[in-house]
Amino acid sequence: MPQLSIMIVAGERSGDVYGAGLAQALQARLPGVEVFGAGGDAMRQAGVDTTVDSHEIAIAGITEIVEGYPRVFRAFHRLVGEADRRHPQLAILIDFPDFNLRLARQLKKRRIPVVYFVSPQVWAWRKGRVKTLKKRIAKMIVIFDFEEEIYRQAGVPVEYVGHPLVDVVRPTLTREEFFAKAELDPSVQTIALLPGSRQKEVSVNLPIILDAAKRLSLNRKLQFVIPVAPTIQQKWLESTIPRSSASPVRIRTAMHATYDALQYSEVAVVTSGTATLEAAMCERPMVMVYRVSAFTWLVGKLLVKVPYFSIVNILAKRELVPELMQEDFTAANVAARVEYLLDHPEARAEMVRGFQALKARLGQSGAIERAADSMVEVLNSFQATQKAAQAAVPVK
Repeated sequence: MPQLSIMIVAGERSGDVYGAGLAQALQARLPGVEVFGAGGDAMRQAGVDTTVDSHEIAIAGITEIVEGYPRVFRAFHRLVGEADRRHPQLAILIDFPDFNLRLARQLKKRRIPVVYFVSPQVWAWRKGRVKTLKKRIAKMIVIFDFEEEIYRQAGVPVEYVGHPLVDVVRPTLTREEFFAKAELDPSVQTIALLPGSRQKEVSVNLPIILDAAKRLSLNRKLQFVIPVAPTIQQKWLESTIPRSSASPVRIRTAMHATYDALQYSEVAVVTSGTATLEAAMCERPMVMVYRVSAFTWLVGKLLVKVPYFSIVNILAKRELVPELMQEDFTAANVAARVEYLLDHPEARAEMVRGFQALKARLGQSGAIERAADSMVEVLNSFQATQKAAQAAVPVK
């Protein structure tokens, strides 16, 4: 068994990307370290032994939680079993609070120090989680500036490192290369469609978005591109798009090109989540959309205590981006909002100015490196405490 072992647990696409970056940064700082846990392709490519695949635990919405509970339960206990077998000296839990807070409790029992990276949205709902975190973790590392004071006031060791997306969100292709790759006409206005990173949410959101695209194409010459999330199979996604030679809608998909699609489109239609922040960082005017089950929506309205759904609007403290949620998320409404942005360059410019101000609040480059430094400090402190305790035990 390696001398040093670290567990990293991520349950979503963004967490998988952050986990991969952390694994690489920790491997550079701690040569020979073994990193294992839960994650996806990005973490595996970074050398993490993912004993649980993030697909097994990635669920959204109350009804989906109920349906997926047995699968998540098995994955949870498999991770706990791996912690018992490998005895990691540090655990890093990334966002995903419904799962990770329970895991933190089990790790605490085993005297494994826990660093939590990317705070649960305690400023939006379930504020009592701050007290739970205080009991179960060694340190909270936050990526939004306003979160630091929340934990500091609660007496939770905390550090703000900035947002990892600052180093990630940028196109990899030129405009000409992207349009050639996506088989699009560079002379035609392009709309980027981002229906989500989970198959279930794509199944719910994409049909409405495609209907909006059809409406938009009736009176305008437009083309549409769907950047395929790494968690979605391109063949499956393309099978959900109606194909007809008589259809006025021109839709293409593109793998590994999310930031290129956002950078080189006129407007984007984006599902709620990290993708809205990514679009803002690309300074792409957008319409935010989302729909969940009626029961999840009802419960959410009772519990969520913020005026906006998009993190972009929450950070801006105003409706910088139009939000079409639930019954407001219709093809007619999406088409109308996109048309307005296409017809009003001053509205697009105002939105871009808001995005530029928001980007200034996301911190400097190097968030992952700073987070890794902080994690090594926790590890070293815990190991020093252990050695001191062992030295204090009298020899019989």
